[in-house]
Amino acid sequence: MAKSDPIERALDRLGELRHADVSEAVTTELRDFLRSRSNLVVAKAAKVACELRVTALRPDMVATFDRLMVSAPKLDKRCAATTELLSALYELDYVEPQPYLRGLKHVQLEASFGPPVDEGAKLRAVSAQGLLRTPYPEASAAVVELLVDREPAARAGAVRALATNGGEAGLLLLRLKVLSGDSEVGVLAECFAGLLSAAPESSLPFVARYIDSPDEATAEAAMLALGESRSPAAYTRLKEKWERTIDRPARKVLLASMAASKLDEAISFLVSLIATENARTAADSLDALSIYRHNERITTGVLDAVTKRGDKTLLDHCRRDFENPA
Repeated sequence: MAKSDPIERALDRLGELRHADVSEAVTTELRDFLRSRSNLVVAKAAKVACELRVTALRPDMVATFDRLMVSAPKLDKRCAATTELLSALYELDYVEPQPYLRGLKHVQLEASFGPPVDEGAKLRAVSAQGLLRTPYPEASAAVVELLVDREPAARAGAVRALATNGGEAGLLLLRLKVLSGDSEVGVLAECFAGLLSAAPESSLPFVARYIDSPDEATAEAAMLALGESRSPAAYTRLKEKWERTIDRPARKVLLASMAASKLDEAISFLVSLIATENARTAADSLDALSIYRHNERITTGVLDAVTKRGDKTLLDHCRRDFENPA
């Protein structure tokens, strides 16, 4: 009979510990797992310790992080453990800058089917978030450099860090990032979302300008960010954009954005389109509202609108998406 894999046993045990009450015995067991030679075991141990809020293990996490960083490409493939360790330290309110500073500069190129992949990008992103919450006097200056990192994941991480912990200066940097542009629209989307989350009133006019961007991807990112902000004022901007838009792809994005707002007035508007607009717009509205397929009240309203319309194709579409949700 083949021996049980010790790594699998450790991972299984860590899965059990997620549901344990914190005790000295549990803390000791997690400490032992943090010393494992397997980066996968260390990563899961850090995650479980974070979920259980075992702040007593923060020094052990730092020690393990330092141990792995001595030879990270060999000891921690894909930065699995180091990224999880710094994420846990951040969530457990660790505010000493040293590990975050070290992670912020870490580049780890690993072989892939194409060019080497920099697996350190996510670690740099997490490090930016943590560093900005420390008393390190040059934290903002260090994180700003990440806004021009070669990897989109690192740039997006810097954006999230500045939006969450960068204060007023951080928000100004996000505006500058939008104004200067980025090759990856996902980074701009993070800027829009961060601005609307951190300073919704002052950021709304700035973000709303981009729903009319000649670049379709940028306009789409701005629309979705406005919808996901769940702001009545943002919904008003989307509704105004709807009234002056005839392009179907853009109108579909607007419908999805309005649905994402979760505002009653937005839901009512989309349901009214099902009842009164042409078949294409009605079908697009159905698609946008399908995120509420498990909401009985909204589903009932949608079914009523489609039934009254009497369009068999639309009714079949509705029954497929709303009566038999995946």
